[in-house]
Amino acid sequence: MATISQLVNDVTAGTTTARALVEHALAQARSISEYHALLALTDERALKRADDIDARVAAGKDVGRLAGVPFVVKDNFLAFGAPTTAASKILENFHAPLQATAVEKLEAEGAICIGKSNLDAFAHGGSTENSAYGVTHNAVDQSRVAGGSSGGSAVVTALDVVPFALGSDTGGSIRQPASFNGVYGIKPSYGTVSRYGVVAMASSTDTIGCFARTIEDVELVMDVMAGQDPRDGTTLPDFFAPLPANVRPLKIGVIAETIDTGVDDSVRHATDQFVERLRAAGHTVDTVNLPIMKSALAMYYIIVPAEISSNLARYDGVRYGRRASASTLAELYGRSRDQGFVTENKRRIMIGSYVLSSGYFDAYYQQAQKARTLLIDAYRKLFETYDVLLSPTAPTPAFGIGENTSDPVKMYLADVMTVPPSLAGLPALSVPAGTTPDGLPIGVQLIGAYRADALLMSLAHQMEEV
Repeated sequence: MATISQLVNDVTAGTTTARALVEHALAQARSISEYHALLALTDERALKRADDIDARVAAGKDVGRLAGVPFVVKDNFLAFGAPTTAASKILENFHAPLQATAVEKLEAEGAICIGKSNLDAFAHGGSTENSAYGVTHNAVDQSRVAGGSSGGSAVVTALDVVPFALGSDTGGSIRQPASFNGVYGIKPSYGTVSRYGVVAMASSTDTIGCFARTIEDVELVMDVMAGQDPRDGTTLPDFFAPLPANVRPLKIGVIAETIDTGVDDSVRHATDQFVERLRAAGHTVDTVNLPIMKSALAMYYIIVPAEISSNLARYDGVRYGRRASASTLAELYGRSRDQGFVTENKRRIMIGSYVLSSGYFDAYYQQAQKARTLLIDAYRKLFETYDVLLSPTAPTPAFGIGENTSDPVKMYLADVMTVPPSLAGLPALSVPAGTTPDGLPIGVQLIGAYRADALLMSLAHQMEEV
């Protein structure tokens, strides 16, 4: 398994070509069609870009830190070469007039997008079963879910189609599928990477991150994407730093509420083993309490659907998206949205509209925002004592396809570990931590204080070598 840096060195040294890397990635992508991880390939554009990079190498010109490296983007990123559907019918023929800032930054450093990955439609879900174009299968066991909503990107990374893939994470949509497929997945501090050109889900928690098989690759990709963007006023100045050779002894807190009842025995065992590895590496590990975390899922499923109902209002068959046949304007709106959105989209729009309505705004939405502030304060207090917090990434390994589809609440509980850091805007990194007795991957989640992203990656790098 070559790292990104090794591939770039091979391209610039002439021992391989960008075209060879892209052709191999495209062949790999076609060979895993039964996983349904990709919605489209961008063959023509990818090969043209590869040839351009090879010509620049031959001419002795600068080709960037990611020269010739193929990657995949989740299909809610605007990118050229294929439609951007967000895995929905309402956008099935939408060709982007521009590219997402994150994609532009990667391409400016020589990376080559080879395809668009499957997701839960509009990123609404935790299993990639809510795609309008079919279910993505887990990389290890095809009878199980890939996780979601960025399941397709996790699977193509785990199956070695590409060295890295992009995802968006609103409440666990990178971290949970990373755990289910045995790869690294990072949700950075809110505002680290521009969201310009990414289909919005919930604007106060949406973040852009990536999947990779090594933490070195995660750090490199995030370093390229991070930074301020004048088109996204929430973005932060670049604050990434190179990974240090050694990590100082840290004080780490294991959140007690994440390892109590309801957590699979194999997940608890893998978490305990990871804690022992941390202690063996010289870190102090204590158990800490975060009682308000038990209310985080309730906050999330009030605040996020409210933002979804607002963000999806623009998809009406007139300004954006597929237009249904109708004889009146009201009928046009209704039919276009009914035909274009999947069931989970409609559920979240209805919940969001309800909690924002005049009779319930104070009782639900405003109370949830107040509770969110209390959660942020509780995290801040813990980080006065501890450098890093730790939990399982998900309470279970990947569950069976169809197992939770008839019970939305049970499906939502799969995000119980990942939602709290998202509400607080904190960086969180899912790290592979072992497998169940039958070989299903398990991840642990490292959580840092706001803007402590580099510390999490440094710790993960150390644990990768322990």
